[in-house]
Amino acid sequence: MRKINIGTTINIYDSQDELSQNLLEIILEARAALDKSHSPYSKFRVGAAARLDNGKVISGANQENASYPLCLCAEMVLLSAISSTYPNAKIETIAITARSNNRTIDMPISPCGACRQTMLEFENRQASPIAILLQGEIGPVYQISAVSDLLPVSFDGSLL
Repeated sequence: MRKINIGTTINIYDSQDELSQNLLEIILEARAALDKSHSPYSKFRVGAAARLDNGKVISGANQENASYPLCLCAEMVLLSAISSTYPNAKIETIAITARSNNRTIDMPISPCGACRQTMLEFENRQASPIAILLQGEIGPVYQISAVSDLLPVSFDGSLL
C-alpha cells in the first residue's frame, strides 16, 4: 500500500479591501449578480462573475425551479453565458459569492461537485488555469490558483 497527500494552497484575504482593483472588480460583479438570482424556495442567492482574457466581465446567478433537479447553479449560468457569447475567450478568474435571507453568510462558499467538474472542463479546454475567488456575503476572500486545486482527483475526457 502507498499513500499520497493531496493539498491545496488557498490565499486568504481577511476582507475584500485587501484585494487588487482587478480582483475586487470581479467580486463586486459577482455580488451585483446576486440581484439576478431567482431563489424563491431556498432564499439562498448565489452570484458568479468571470473576467475573460478579452477584458470582458460576465456574470450569472442561480435560477431555482419548484422541481429542484431542474435548478441551475450560478456557475453553470455563468459558464453557459460565456460559452454562448465568447466561445473562444479564455476565463482568467471566476468569483463566487452568496447571500441568504435566513442568515448572514460570513464564510466563503464553494462550488458544488457538478460545478467543479464543469469548471474543470473549461480549464482543461482552454489549457490554462482559471483562478477562483470565493466569498460569503461578508468576511474573508479565498483565492485559489486553479479549478484543478478544487478537484484534485478528477475525471476528464482523457479517461474515456
